[in-house]
Amino acid sequence: MCLCLFTLALGSAEAKWHKQNATIMGTNIYVEVWAENETQGQLALKTALAEMERINQLMSPYISSSELSLINEQAGKTPFVISDEMFELLDKAVKISELTKGAFDITFASVGYLYNYKEGQRPDDETIDSLLNAIDYKHIQLNDKERTVYFLNDKVKIDLGGIAKGHAVDNAISLLERMGILNALVTAGGDTRLLGDRRGKPWIVGIRDPRNRDKQAVLLPMQDSAMSTSGDYERYFEEDGQRYHHILSPKTGKSTYDVQSVSIIGPSSTFNDALSTAVFVMGLREGLGLINRIDNYDAVVMDNKRKMHYSTGLQQ
Repeated sequence: MCLCLFTLALGSAEAKWHKQNATIMGTNIYVEVWAENETQGQLALKTALAEMERINQLMSPYISSSELSLINEQAGKTPFVISDEMFELLDKAVKISELTKGAFDITFASVGYLYNYKEGQRPDDETIDSLLNAIDYKHIQLNDKERTVYFLNDKVKIDLGGIAKGHAVDNAISLLERMGILNALVTAGGDTRLLGDRRGKPWIVGIRDPRNRDKQAVLLPMQDSAMSTSGDYERYFEEDGQRYHHILSPKTGKSTYDVQSVSIIGPSSTFNDALSTAVFVMGLREGLGLINRIDNYDAVVMDNKRKMHYSTGLQQ
């Protein structure tokens, strides 16, 4: 009996939070888990970060051997066989495009790949106009039986930057759940998902001020949920007083300016990630209207005059 009690006490003493940061998918990844012992904690961190890197190798447009790069190279020429995971994510992306009437569209990359935010480079209007007809999710032809993707326009390129990080966060949380982890947080840039609470307290998740990286515009208590934020401060450069950022309108191939940031709260990081991009592109009124029609999802929007707006669910 004494030995048993000692073992239980020792196990309890070893239980603690385990945390780790890494740079993956071009952004900061942060994982925090509560584990009963050191071995479980370290394995949980390793597992979550390994999943992030796996998705990076699969879906990065900057890795020439990634499946995404191979799709962009081949799918405009002939139907290209892809993995089940990629097929399902592309199918989900197309369905979200339909839901948002094209505001979310992974073919934005047909023009978007010509922007270089680090170097402050952008395509001229003539080049954008010549490629605009390649931006249309309806060009993506998926064959469920053959598991292939084919682009009906050979100038089409796709980019999963508006959905892949959310997908990676969801996958990481699922893996942690399978390991028996009950309390965890996984963040990839603006995408965060929470498993359980913070040991009897809610997690406090911040939405940063788009014009001050050291200031939080909003703090929200959350648990067993997820939030994704899209902002005009993530990747951008300024030229002649104009901010050129990475959230492009599929209609124009150019940055949109109705809002400065959009945060979507809901159960799926994958869906949140895509919706935050869509609402940003749609603008304040149309974007909030969309979210108000989707069950279990809410939005926090800062407009271009820095005024905060909330979906109906958060107002109640």
